[in-house]
Amino acid sequence: MNRAPASSMVVSAATGAATRKARKMASTLSVWKFETADGADEAEKILLDLQKQNLVTVVDAAVVSWDPDAKKPKTRQLNSTTGAGALGGSFWGLLFGLIFFVPLLGAAIGAAAGALAGSLVDVGIDDSFIKGVREKVTPGTSALFVMTTGVVVDRVADAFSDVKAHLIETNLSRDEEAKLREVFGE
Repeated sequence: MNRAPASSMVVSAATGAATRKARKMASTLSVWKFETADGADEAEKILLDLQKQNLVTVVDAAVVSWDPDAKKPKTRQLNSTTGAGALGGSFWGLLFGLIFFVPLLGAAIGAAAGALAGSLVDVGIDDSFIKGVREKVTPGTSALFVMTTGVVVDRVADAFSDVKAHLIETNLSRDEEAKLREVFGE
């Protein structure tokens, strides 16, 4: 199993984020795959505890869990992040639909969804991202989709030091985040 460095659990190493300077950065959208159907739930608990300690700001998040015998995954948005700045259900619904359900619905529905999906390319969520998540999040696994900012890297890294996860990530610039919010009217 691939294990991402704990220091990149919420912030990409590519951002060059320093511990306190990260608080001034734009949001980062990260997708973390776990080898068990409940792994994302456990990571969510850790992340929300870190938020209570003001070590990270969870702007929005959602969990996908896929039981080994299920034909499709279960998805849910974290209720505790529905305040200011949250992207909302329309974003997560479109994203999860494109990743997990459009391949099952057929070409006609896929074409209609494809028109909406074009807006996501402008914010770094392209076919490669969708395909990568679709291939990696499979029955028996789970994923945590999280948009964060204000990460205190060393403390978050310590909290996730024993967590085994595979990172699939899209970093959002301020402009990309604004476009994403504009697309979904939020």
